[in-house]
Amino acid sequence: MMLKKSAPGFFNSQAWYRHVPCATPEIQSKKYGASARRFTQLLNVIYQHFESSAPHERPCAPALVLSLVLMVALPVTAFAVSLDAHPELQSFIQAMVTNHGFSERKLNNWFRQTNIQQDIIQAINTPKEALPWYEYRKLFVTKPSASRGQRFWKNNATALSMAQRKYGVDPATIVAIIGVETQYGRNTGRYRVLDALTTLTLKHPPRRKFFRGELEAFLLLTRELQTNPLKLRGSYAGAMGVPQFIPSSYRQYAIDFNGDGRRDIIGNVTDAIGSVANFLKAHGWQKDGAVIERLELEEELVVWLEKIKSSPMPPLKYLLGYGILPVQYNDGDPSTALIRLEAESGPLYHLGYNNFYVITRYNRSRNYAMAVFELSEWIRRLYKAR
Repeated sequence: MMLKKSAPGFFNSQAWYRHVPCATPEIQSKKYGASARRFTQLLNVIYQHFESSAPHERPCAPALVLSLVLMVALPVTAFAVSLDAHPELQSFIQAMVTNHGFSERKLNNWFRQTNIQQDIIQAINTPKEALPWYEYRKLFVTKPSASRGQRFWKNNATALSMAQRKYGVDPATIVAIIGVETQYGRNTGRYRVLDALTTLTLKHPPRRKFFRGELEAFLLLTRELQTNPLKLRGSYAGAMGVPQFIPSSYRQYAIDFNGDGRRDIIGNVTDAIGSVANFLKAHGWQKDGAVIERLELEEELVVWLEKIKSSPMPPLKYLLGYGILPVQYNDGDPSTALIRLEAESGPLYHLGYNNFYVITRYNRSRNYAMAVFELSEWIRRLYKAR
């Protein structure tokens, strides 16, 4: 049985009995709050029903009691936004009215239907990208994902080739990004975007300003798309569609790649492919450029690097003095950086080049960029061998 308590008025809504198959009309007609006193009264009603019922009806009473106990005991994971309790949200609404001509009535109506989601706060505070590389890798660089990526490439070869010609972006990288983000469109997020961005704006102080800006961009985006803001769903951070663009990226980088006059990265895979390529190109992707290269270091140098790992890594030119000469190193590439990743056997060192840096503009995690790179190489091998 799945019980959901999503608003303070749940117990007073006479909706609780819908979760209890054997509740009688007499019990259903009672209106109880969540207080201990009322809960005790409710148990008394159940007991009276139990005593007056026929023996064959009595087995349902324990299940009814258990259901009600669980409903009271389970923590509230979501609750409706109160505009009166959040003056910063009232200020945001006024800014949207003044700066962008939104209807105050509509904004108030939308936000009154918005929920603060506690599990969003938990998710933003415990991101997968914080895992060590060897654990993070197991989540995304897998044989099933590579196989699905190969099929995705085959099924969308025309759009991927067109993106490569227009933007110079490697098809395998586009496919891998979509694979890591949403398993090729299979998992685009279960949260209402308005819930997610409102929750993070009000309840996540470290990045409140950022998410307030995304909330603004989201409302502008829904007006441009002529869609109800309460309808769109995405990730816990408010990212949407097959490539998981946050609202500001959707507005700036999403493109109409199939020529139907709409920028639809939610339901149109071709638009999603073109939009990923456009994003990477806009952030400096270099056609046929290197991404990352493994370094084989002498043990003494590894020990020294480990001693300073909490400090900024030394300039690459300094390391060249130790005889490290990467195969693909370009002295004129200022984005080349020493990348440290945590393997089960110890640290791994790589050189990340410009295109590695560009992937981190999609997600600022080095683990993420490395997962995209390794998955893309696996997908490429499968695709060429087909």
